[in-house]
Amino acid sequence: MSLFKDKILLITGGTGSFGNAVLRRFLDSDVKEIRIFSRDEKKQDDMRHHLQNSKVKFYIGDVRDKRSVDGVMNGVDYVFHAAALKQVPSCEFFPAQAVRTNVLGTENVLDSAIEHGVKNVVVLSTDKAAYPINAMGISKAMMEKVAIAKGRQLGVDGATTICCTRYGNVMASRGSVIPLWVEQMKTNSPITITDPHMTRFMMTLDDAVDLVIYAFQHGQNGDLFVQKAPAATLEVLARALKELYHSGTEVKVIGTRHGEKLYETLVTREEMAKAIDMGEYYRVPCDTRDLNYDKYFVEGNEDMARVDDYHSHNTRRLDVEGMKQLLLKLQFICEDLGLEPHSF
Repeated sequence: MSLFKDKILLITGGTGSFGNAVLRRFLDSDVKEIRIFSRDEKKQDDMRHHLQNSKVKFYIGDVRDKRSVDGVMNGVDYVFHAAALKQVPSCEFFPAQAVRTNVLGTENVLDSAIEHGVKNVVVLSTDKAAYPINAMGISKAMMEKVAIAKGRQLGVDGATTICCTRYGNVMASRGSVIPLWVEQMKTNSPITITDPHMTRFMMTLDDAVDLVIYAFQHGQNGDLFVQKAPAATLEVLARALKELYHSGTEVKVIGTRHGEKLYETLVTREEMAKAIDMGEYYRVPCDTRDLNYDKYFVEGNEDMARVDDYHSHNTRRLDVEGMKQLLLKLQFICEDLGLEPHSF
């Protein structure tokens, strides 16, 4: 990772699932320092005692408070912005809180990064930001708009580069369905499925970190990066987990919950019309025109009628065996099944 040699990396929301995954990847690299910025002092304390690594520095603060963001940003070269409110139900009931953290908090991080001469910022987003139907997705969509607009204003020659990465379902991340179903199997409770035919993109945390590094290396101002990920139905995911755990737990269908979609979109049709195929990824460049462009008033885009959005119903679909192989790439599953020793 020569790109990061002797550099300082800041991870906002660094005690969460994404933050931990990024930290693990960079810990053994030639990066000079990793700063963990979050509100949760207990998680920071647990992480500090476990790591005992002088390369990792901990900062208590909140992205809503720009002064605390400024306090951690001095001297930083790279920022991975993962701090967010991510739970659909809590954002649905407290949408203003989602706006304050996901939208205004992101603006604070970006403004501070620009002011402090940070080289590169990668902002974490979600498939729920594409055609959003719930408050969490809407706040993340606005977060993307803020980041892309800042990048557009900085331009190709800007001292700071800002781009976004958009993820599908990251398997076994905090609050996701896999740890819930594992716990249900262990307690002989029914596995609760909303809709067996519902599909979700399946990505490991390692896949997510690969996308971050790719964005750091190849991103231009205002870019959005998406990994081409496989998908599976919830029925296939449940069957794969039951087979791995040799569980006879029954499956209980509870119906689609408020704010859920039958399938998730990673790249909208409008974005696919200008997306660049990078092999394992799509790069969606920002629109660099200003408000005076003619297409806003009198011209359309004929390509729009010839493309479709990229979603979990039309991507590569995993069967049970394929799903099991992907699950066995998860540290959480391997530790739980006794295939690897437990770590932090």
